[in-house]
Amino acid sequence: MQQSEIPEGAAPEYLIALKNVTKRFPGVLALDNCQFNLLRGEVHALMGENGAGKSTLMKVLSGVYPKDSGEIRMDGRPVEIPNPRAAQALGIGIIHQELNLMNHLSAAQNIFIGREPRGRYGVFLDEDALNRQAAQIFERMRLQLDPRTLVGELTVAKQQMVEIAKALSFDSRVLIMDEPTAALNNAEIDDLFRIIRQLQEHGVGIIYISHKMDELRQISNRVTVMRDGQYIATVPTVGTPIDTIIGMMVGRQLDNSGPEVPDTSANDVVLEVKGLTRGAAIKDVNFSLRKGEILGFAGLMGAGRTEVARAVFGADAIDAGEILVHGVKVSIKSPRDAVAHGIGYLSEDRKHFGLATGLDVKTNVVMSSMDKFLTKGLFLDQPAIRETAQGYVRQLSIKTPSIDQPVRLLSGGNQQKIVIAKWLLRDCDILFFDEPTRGIDIGAKNEIYKLLNALAAQGKAIVMISSELPEVLRMSHRILVMCEGRITGELAAADASQEKIMYLATQREPALTE
Repeated sequence: MQQSEIPEGAAPEYLIALKNVTKRFPGVLALDNCQFNLLRGEVHALMGENGAGKSTLMKVLSGVYPKDSGEIRMDGRPVEIPNPRAAQALGIGIIHQELNLMNHLSAAQNIFIGREPRGRYGVFLDEDALNRQAAQIFERMRLQLDPRTLVGELTVAKQQMVEIAKALSFDSRVLIMDEPTAALNNAEIDDLFRIIRQLQEHGVGIIYISHKMDELRQISNRVTVMRDGQYIATVPTVGTPIDTIIGMMVGRQLDNSGPEVPDTSANDVVLEVKGLTRGAAIKDVNFSLRKGEILGFAGLMGAGRTEVARAVFGADAIDAGEILVHGVKVSIKSPRDAVAHGIGYLSEDRKHFGLATGLDVKTNVVMSSMDKFLTKGLFLDQPAIRETAQGYVRQLSIKTPSIDQPVRLLSGGNQQKIVIAKWLLRDCDILFFDEPTRGIDIGAKNEIYKLLNALAAQGKAIVMISSELPEVLRMSHRILVMCEGRITGELAAADASQEKIMYLATQREPALTE
């Protein structure tokens, strides 16, 4: 994949240059004399573990936070960015990981909200002009999209394109993208990369925040690494080994080798699913899960993996099928039924379905087990709650100032550990992990991997759903592959490869596997 050339020279004129930027919050030095620069037509990746300061630095650049000290230059001239409106006026746009669109409005209305063209006398909105201007931006992006379409009817990928169009409507010269491919499939990622390259050709500088190393290889020119609120280094993407970048991110070398895959074929079957069917989403799914096993579920987006997990957990009703736990047929009509049978489900959307982010650490840990902490059936045993939460913070190495810290202030990896603690406290023998490392950094991923292996070694039975094939291959003892609601094949860990998984993931009918 071709990358744009970076101009050579002793002192290139940067489109954006940040120097010695410092930002403090009460009790926290979030940015400590940080620097960052961006060339015209460049994709500059910004990397670091969760909590490294990436988002804070970008919020300073986009006017969300005022800097405490330091300098920001644009085209070589010092600028002040006291608020987002000032950033927009300078041509700096940001596309957040969580899209900021209104589903009940059209694509065009979202793009120009608050800046709608007016008709005669400046009183009434000129819808024709609104749609025409949006269509011109879409044409510039070579994007096939009707500007009158309601945003709520669009895919996540198309919604992201609307966000990009909105930024371009401000004549953005700098575009900040925060984890832009987190919810996209491979075809949608290719489409996004096409748009990015087109923007590069027009001289737009792009700051690209992602944890996905393979993406950065494809799309970025340079990589800047941050750690603990400090600037570490800037390196060219081409010629810099991934291990070097990871080492700069975490400040240590990571052990990327997984443990020896244990033979669990003789272990007791703890969960058996037969003929599971739910409309077109799940079609006659059959599988078993053994004690101490990590069973990987692979497939493309929309293959039905999450739907299977939700059906087994009782979150969605099924049309047909049987579920057996420890050889006994059980009736699971709700998540409460699943938990009663020792089944836990860690949703891919931990912030909405796994955590109460406005509450503190200790409350989130014990939330699903409050009945265990009632005294005389009426009052909560607060000392016991605190002791239990402290125990899991130590056991899982959760990084938090205290168990009274609001969960929303913790990094993604530590939030994920709190969800795990919640289900461990329920003493679930069967755990469904849906995208367990989505949105968390390399170092935190390794900690989650070690934790999953430790749980399996203790006899927990784990189903791991993941869209990252290296993760599936590294962690799974056995792999099931789905396509369009069906299981199309099974692979033993020793026989699995990315090529075999992708082959099965694109087969509409079950494939013969040894």
